[in-house]
Amino acid sequence: MKIKRIEFPAKSILSQGNEKFDYADSFEGGLVGNGQNFDITQVGKAFFTSGPTWGKKMFALRNKVVGLFGLKTGESNDPIKESDRFTCEVGERVGLFKVFNKTNNELIIGEDDKHLDFRISLLFDKNQGGQDENSLTISTTVKFHNWLGVLYFLPVRPFHKLIVPAMLKNIIGKLERTQ
Repeated sequence: MKIKRIEFPAKSILSQGNEKFDYADSFEGGLVGNGQNFDITQVGKAFFTSGPTWGKKMFALRNKVVGLFGLKTGESNDPIKESDRFTCEVGERVGLFKVFNKTNNELIIGEDDKHLDFRISLLFDKNQGGQDENSLTISTTVKFHNWLGVLYFLPVRPFHKLIVPAMLKNIIGKLERTQ
């Protein structure tokens, strides 16, 4: 399966407002098979259980460091265990992530903090590449509030560009195996 960087999807809920973001990116991958049977809750659960091992270690290190600065960590929650009960309803939380919006084919999760706000869109498009191929796009937006947000994101950005495609590949693999 090929994961590629794409333009930010105009179909995304995040594109509907007039808000300007300081950072935005999107990665897309194809799902082969009967993707019509997936619902956005399955996609959301797969997101929380598909991080690469090295990404989880990086996130644990991030939590230790940013906790010293009083930023949100989500440490008290285990996202993998919580994902079993996760129903993707607006306002619900898993770890650091809160559900901000949900449609039949898109889930918006993220967090607001004193240094920055971020949103992640999980957008499932049916039959984009052909009769048996669907697509899943992960888009990320970041809005900085102050210099701490800019400083925080400097070391995060290169790892983000590695983790998101790896996660997307894992999510797609997990969804395809459930068919």
